[in-house]
Amino acid sequence: MRIRKTDLRARVKGNLALEFDEVKLTSYAGLELFDRYLRTMRFNDRIRTAFRGARLGGDFGIVAMVRLLIGWVVVGGRRLDHVSYVADDPVFLRFCRVQVLPTARTVSRWLTQFTMKTVERLQALNAAVIAQVIPDLRLHTVTVDVDGVVVSTGLQVERAFRGYNPHQRKVPSYYPIMAHLAETTHVLRVKNRSGNVHDGKASLTFLRELWTQLTSSVTRGAQLRFRMDGAFFRQDVLRWLTARGAGYGIKVPFYHWVDLQQYIRAKPTWTRVKPDVSGFVVPAATTPWGQPLWVAIYRKKVLHRTAKNFQLDLYDPNDGHYEYSAITSNLGFTVANLWYFMAGRGNHEKTIGQLKSGLAFHTVPTMAYAANSAWQQLVILTHNLLTNFQIETGAERRRRSRKHTTLPVLKTVQTLRFVLFHRAAALVHPGGKPTLRLANNAATRRLYTRIEHALDNAA
Repeated sequence: MRIRKTDLRARVKGNLALEFDEVKLTSYAGLELFDRYLRTMRFNDRIRTAFRGARLGGDFGIVAMVRLLIGWVVVGGRRLDHVSYVADDPVFLRFCRVQVLPTARTVSRWLTQFTMKTVERLQALNAAVIAQVIPDLRLHTVTVDVDGVVVSTGLQVERAFRGYNPHQRKVPSYYPIMAHLAETTHVLRVKNRSGNVHDGKASLTFLRELWTQLTSSVTRGAQLRFRMDGAFFRQDVLRWLTARGAGYGIKVPFYHWVDLQQYIRAKPTWTRVKPDVSGFVVPAATTPWGQPLWVAIYRKKVLHRTAKNFQLDLYDPNDGHYEYSAITSNLGFTVANLWYFMAGRGNHEKTIGQLKSGLAFHTVPTMAYAANSAWQQLVILTHNLLTNFQIETGAERRRRSRKHTTLPVLKTVQTLRFVLFHRAAALVHPGGKPTLRLANNAATRRLYTRIEHALDNAA
C-alpha cells in the first residue's frame, strides 16, 4: 500500500528538554544475551581456574574485573576514564556482577599488579576459550597466519622503543607478534614485544608455544599450515617447520644473497595467474645455508613505476612496469593456487584493523609493560569470545575459497554494536520478575529471538 507523503514527514518545532533522574534504563540491552552465552560456557569458573593462586588483590575480585574490562571493550570503551560513563547502567552492572563500578584509577592500579607470569594465565584462559569451539568445527586443515603488529605508545611507556613503526618512525612503540586462525578469525596467541624487535628474532620461542597450543587442544588431527611474511624467511624457522611436518607458505625477500633476479633474467615462461599477475617456479633455488628451496616468483603489472619496483633496477623489462614477489612453500600448490593462498593473509590484516579500530587493541592504558601486555590479552580474549558467540548462535558457514579465509559469516564489532549491543531498554519488574523491555522493532525482535533460541538449544 502506498503511503501519502504527508504521512511520511514529521515536523520538529523546538528542542527537547533534558532531564536526569534515577531511572532503570540501559543503553546496552544486547549485553544480556552475551551474558547468557558466557553462563552457558561457565566463563566465571574458567576465570577462577585460570587465576587460582594468582596474587591479584583488590576489593572487586578477579571475576568482576575481567568481566568489567571485557564488557567495557564490547560496548566501545577506549580509555579507562570512559568507565564512568557506564557506571549507572543496570545491565552493565549486572554483566560485571557488581553493584558499584570501580573507578578508572582502581582499574589502572589493578592492571599494574600484573606480572608476565600472570599474563601467561590470561593466555591460558584465551586458549581454553578457543579450544571450546574449534574442535566442533571439524576442520580438515588449519591455516595459521603469523605476523607482527605495531602499537604506538608515548615516550615514557616502559619497554617501548623506536624501531619497526613504518608510518611513524620516530614514535616509540610495542611490536607484539600475533597468530591468527584464518578459518575463524580467532587470535590464537599474542605476545607483546618492544618496538625494536624484528619479527624473525626469537620467533622460534613463540612458534614452539603456539605449536604446543595447537596440537594439544585445537587441531586434533587436522593438517597444520602456516602463512608468514618475509621476516620469517630464516633457516631456523624453515628447518623447525619441516621437522614437524607442517605446511608453510613464506614470502621470500629479494635479498642479494638469495639472488632470485638471476632466474628472472633468464627470461622464463610466465604462467598466467589472473589478468595482471603471472608467475613461474624455481624448483631448487640456492640458499647460503646449502638447502635448495622450491620458490615461486610472481610479477604483477602496474600502470606506472612504483616504490615497490626497487628490484627492477637489476634488470631491464621491456614490456611494462611490474611489482615482483616470491614465495617458498612445501604445500605442492600450483603457481595460481599458491598466489591465492598467500593472498588470504589479507584477512589477518582485516582482523588486526578490527582489533585496533573496534576493540581498542592500540590503547596503552598504563606505563607498565606487564599491565599493557595484560590489556592486549584481554582485548584478544574479548575478540575470541565475540567470535565464539557468533559461531555458536547460528552464524552461517560459507564454502572454502582458494584464499583459505574465514568460513563462518561473521559480523564486525561495529555492526554487532549497532544491531545487537547498543539497544536501549528499560529494566522493569512485572510481577517481581526482572525483565528488559525494548522498543517493538521488528528487526531487533527477530535477531534477539533467534539468538535466544540458539542459546536455549546450546544450554
